[in-house]
Amino acid sequence: MTEKRKEKLFLQGNEAVVLGALQAKIGLYTGYPITPASEIMHGIARTEVPFFQAEDEIAAILSLYGASMTGAKAMTATSGPGFNLMQEGIGFGHRTEIPAVIIDVQRVGPGTGMPTRASQGDIFASCVGSAGDFFPIVFSPNSPQEAYEFTIHSFNAAEESLSPVIMLLDAYIGHGYETVMKKEIPLKTRKQFLTKTRHFTSLVAEDGIPKTTDRLAYRRVTKRLKEKQLSVAKHYNFYDYHENKKSDTLVISFGSLSRAVAAFKDKFSLFRPIRLFPIIEQLKTISKKYKKIIVAEMNEGQYATLLESFLKREVKRVPITGGEIRLAEVRKALLK
Repeated sequence: MTEKRKEKLFLQGNEAVVLGALQAKIGLYTGYPITPASEIMHGIARTEVPFFQAEDEIAAILSLYGASMTGAKAMTATSGPGFNLMQEGIGFGHRTEIPAVIIDVQRVGPGTGMPTRASQGDIFASCVGSAGDFFPIVFSPNSPQEAYEFTIHSFNAAEESLSPVIMLLDAYIGHGYETVMKKEIPLKTRKQFLTKTRHFTSLVAEDGIPKTTDRLAYRRVTKRLKEKQLSVAKHYNFYDYHENKKSDTLVISFGSLSRAVAAFKDKFSLFRPIRLFPIIEQLKTISKKYKKIIVAEMNEGQYATLLESFLKREVKRVPITGGEIRLAEVRKALLK
């Protein structure tokens, strides 16, 4: 057997996340079990990585930051209801600039919903779920191979941006098995993190001094954080674009649904954002070539709503909901 073949593994998407986290040199995993993300916790628990099963997702994400503040690369994984509980903590991490990785293996919601069925219903929650203005980096892989790779990229982006980075999977990807090929991806490490003036209460502060009534200080802090996030995001400008010169329609899809949509590349041009947020800037230029824009997603049009604002034009919504992807249904909806 050649060395190249030795690097091929047959893994579930959740197991691929564990592989990526180990390669990224994860220092601590915190979490609470939830379908369909629990295999990530189980996989980490079988390694020598320090592991903490918290009493709930609120404790999980806050202990995540405690580990990160000591210098460890830290990760948690959850699904819809748990992701909801983490929202205050996500905002805290952005304001205090603490790197961490959050994996959300999406399932049908809201509430308990359909725990074993796939969804893409956490799009809004991933970018505006916490209070106030923050500017997250969010990835959406569409295979176990990409789940492995973008776990590593998520750690790198978190270290570089000093912020919690979110990776959105879904039950299809998390529980699906495919061949995964290991890759050499350079690792990034945060610059100086703890200083004498660091302020960790998430109050608006400059140089460690709280300024909770100073509107100009708030604007300066928010501007700095936004510019930092947008600058780092440019290093992770991942997307796929298939141009069909015979079509005047661009179909945008992501995650597991994009694999079904790929079957129609002979009828449409296709765009797949892997970095969902910040939204890929090149999409503005690409979309101008097309008379019609369609967004197919496993929700009632969350990403389409945001793209309409971003592109400043009407977008047709194709919701594929209920936890299943049926090719005939996708075909009918796209051609309607």
